[in-house]
Amino acid sequence: MARTLLLGTERYALPILRPLAAALERRGEPARWCVPDALAPALRANEPRVAGVRGVSEFDPELVLCATNEVPPSFPGLKVQLFHGFSVDKRSRERGHFRVRGLFDLYCTQGPDTTAPFEALAARLGHFRVAQTGWPKLDPLFSDGNEAAAGLRGDGSMPVIAFGSTFTPRLAAAPHVFDTIARLSREGPWRWLVTLHPKTDPALVARYRALASPRLTFVETEDVLGLLRAADVLVADTSSIVSEFALQLKPVVTFRNNAPKPHMIDVRSIDELEDAIARALTRPPETMRALEDFAARTHPYRDGRSSERVLDAAAAALARGRAGLKRKPLNLWRRWQLKREYARGFG
Repeated sequence: MARTLLLGTERYALPILRPLAAALERRGEPARWCVPDALAPALRANEPRVAGVRGVSEFDPELVLCATNEVPPSFPGLKVQLFHGFSVDKRSRERGHFRVRGLFDLYCTQGPDTTAPFEALAARLGHFRVAQTGWPKLDPLFSDGNEAAAGLRGDGSMPVIAFGSTFTPRLAAAPHVFDTIARLSREGPWRWLVTLHPKTDPALVARYRALASPRLTFVETEDVLGLLRAADVLVADTSSIVSEFALQLKPVVTFRNNAPKPHMIDVRSIDELEDAIARALTRPPETMRALEDFAARTHPYRDGRSSERVLDAAAAALARGRAGLKRKPLNLWRRWQLKREYARGFG
């Protein structure tokens, strides 16, 4: 039985860590949350929070499960990277998903496409382990129970189209497709569900929120799994929500995706969007074959038990300790920066 710290710094960390918290509760293992003061109000009554760096030290975790890019090396325990999304080619490999900062003991990868690169890095660098577990955030997507999705589908008389957009200005579709979505939500044959990244420009969020009608729902939550389950087709850009949706083997229409793939129906012009959605609803055979291949490579697990695999992998890594691993790089400057950041903003 290991004392476990659940570490998140942004709202998107909550739906990643909550399935793990539920798995720990089922196992009867003690867990505490470590989040910044700004995020603390979003915790639920049954999600106890440690009070800052001193609270972490007093709890003395044996495991730190991280939905973050970084974790203070001064925190006790085995540090596990869970990722806050899929690799979607927003940045180069050196700056993005496969950047190793020398802070983690174990990387829990999502599927073969992430496992192979991290295993190669582990073999070269030698200071961390890798285990393919699947992504805890998706456990509810593949579990029983669909109450949120049922509520979002309305009366079921219309196909449901979801729209999601990244906040990265050079990649975001939201500013470009607003007028088209506004028109289609008034005149088109579909029901719309809209969600935007929490860091999106508040003025743009307000414009989309104002579109709310019986045929368009603005989804006000960082946990969008109900939206993903409810929709028949997703419209997006270069957002990780594309991967989350596609893993259900449902078609995705992307607008100017940074690196279009065969499982996407990508359009470069607003004028193409409506026809692309209509085509996606027919579930073209070539698209469906590409979706199956994508899912097998990206996240082959559809059993809703990735959290259990993470905990099993972490327990195995704890049992092995650092035997056979090299010392992690010191990186004294970043250690000092992280210590200062956590001393200021974590209670």
